[in-house]
Amino acid sequence: MPVDDGRGQSASPPPQGTPDQAADPLAGLSDEERAQAEELAQQLAEAREQIANTPASVVVGNHAMGLYELGAIHLSQQPPNLEEARLAIDALGALVEGLEGRLGEHEATLKEALHQIRMAFVQVSRAMEETAEDAEGSEEDDPGASGE
Repeated sequence: MPVDDGRGQSASPPPQGTPDQAADPLAGLSDEERAQAEELAQQLAEAREQIANTPASVVVGNHAMGLYELGAIHLSQQPPNLEEARLAIDALGALVEGLEGRLGEHEATLKEALHQIRMAFVQVSRAMEETAEDAEGSEEDDPGASGE
């Protein structure tokens, strides 16, 4: 029987395997594997409950700080990976600026983090430009450097 997938299209339901597997998805596991699977399922349920009881502003703030860290990692590479850093910083900006007034008690910290990572990006970009200009200038000063 086709199942509506929510987009006005239908798909066939996935096969259920043997009747035992439909009733018990852990039917083919050993006792040890079953115990591990049940423990993992319990841990997942506890994590979901914990997330459900955490204000969304806190979860979003944690993800925003992950974007901050990602940008900082790319800026600290040798040489810095400016395009990857820019993407992470722009994503952080989209979150912080797009959700202004909705990020709870840590909003000021997130705004400051965004400001700091943007300043670091500008500093690293300028340093790379200066290094490139210095390298070009030293090639012009040394006619032998061009191989002539």
